Amino acid sequence: MVLKNMLISNMKWLENIERSNNMENRKLQLLKDTILELQTVKRVINDNPTKQFITSVSYLYYLNNGRVIPREKLLKNGLSGSAVMIAPMIGNEFLVTIEPRVFTEKGVAVSFPAGYIEQGEEPIDAAKRELREETGCISDKFIHLDSFYQDEGVSSAYNHTFLALNVKKEYEQNLDENEIIKYMTFTYDELLEIEKMGYLSGSNTKLTLCRVKDYLRR
Repeated sequence: MVLKNMLISNMKWLENIERSNNMENRKLQLLKDTILELQTVKRVINDNPTKQFITSVSYLYYLNNGRVIPREKLLKNGLSGSAVMIAPMIGNEFLVTIEPRVFTEKGVAVSFPAGYIEQGEEPIDAAKRELREETGCISDKFIHLDSFYQDEGVSSAYNHTFLALNVKKEYEQNLDENEIIKYMTFTYDELLEIEKMGYLSGSNTKLTLCRVKDYLRR
């Protein structure tokens, strides 16, 4: 019943989005069709997961004022979960990804290419790797936009955002077994429009877009 209501809500969300006069209806329809393709139709509990990606460690922290506070720290694949996000520009358009994000209300996220930083990897190297793996694209100019903690209450994850210029499609996608990633390109104005329509809803994506705006205003 919960999933049925979720699907109905998703359908209404898509149907009620106002079409913009400044964006091609064809492009907006393709985005909507891609979202529908990737939405969840059924969910079951997995009682026998083959791998535990998210774990936690419990600590006691001793403060200067004499207090002792218990805290749990989330780990992702045994690491902090620090990540990179890249806003790639191909010509005069930005590339965005569309992929299942099953724990969100809509079940699908429209965002920029992103991924976790591997152990011993520098953020810039992770950005280059993730852009190539998720989209098959490369860039000869990465501009660091910002760095920030993602969830200070339960995690030490420290994320980095980049703008990638002179982006070219050179390779095929190289995705992990359970990754499903589609992508499209939008002009800057179209990107602002789909944010207003509610498509860009992730905090990392919104912050990256804000930093892109700041950079373009310079």
